[in-house]
Amino acid sequence: MTAAEELRYPARSLVLVAGLPGAGKSTLLLRLYQLQGDETEPVVAGGVRVIDSRQARNWWARYLGPIPPRVRTPLVHATHVWRISRALLGGHAVVAHTRGTWPHILHGFAWLAHRRGTDLHLILLDVAPTIARAGQFSRGRVVTATTFARHCRRWQVLIERTRAGALPPAASVTVLDRAAADQLDGIHFDT
Repeated sequence: MTAAEELRYPARSLVLVAGLPGAGKSTLLLRLYQLQGDETEPVVAGGVRVIDSRQARNWWARYLGPIPPRVRTPLVHATHVWRISRALLGGHAVVAHTRGTWPHILHGFAWLAHRRGTDLHLILLDVAPTIARAGQFSRGRVVTATTFARHCRRWQVLIERTRAGALPPAASVTVLDRAAADQLDGIHFDT
């Protein structure tokens, strides 16, 4: 695992924090950018657009009420992807949470970043499935066993490819375990 107290990227880059559901992606963004967790819109922190899927979930919660996750989840994810795309197209540096287990999302963002003359960079939070599952229970949002198993299979492929040197569609990949993520003090962009 990579141990770093600070990660630095070129200006206007897209940095995606990926991992299994419950791995600690939102927790990392909350800590690094002093988010409250109740935001409904992307946050500007030090000139960077910080976009967590929780922001889209909170925004939709005002309108959707207690509807089933199978209806709510696609709306939240579509809104989240749109917000990342909009910020990137606006020429901003972006740090965002994503489901790294969806290869088409990574390829789509890499293509979009390239079209904007910048790059996609990945921070992969690699934690054991048991730890990620416990994280889901602690936050009160638990995905079904079938969905989680699918995420685990896709994540394993992504991590194995990364460790073998076959990088996903990204200019750089940093793999952090939980201890290394806890040591991370900042994500910064060149000016």
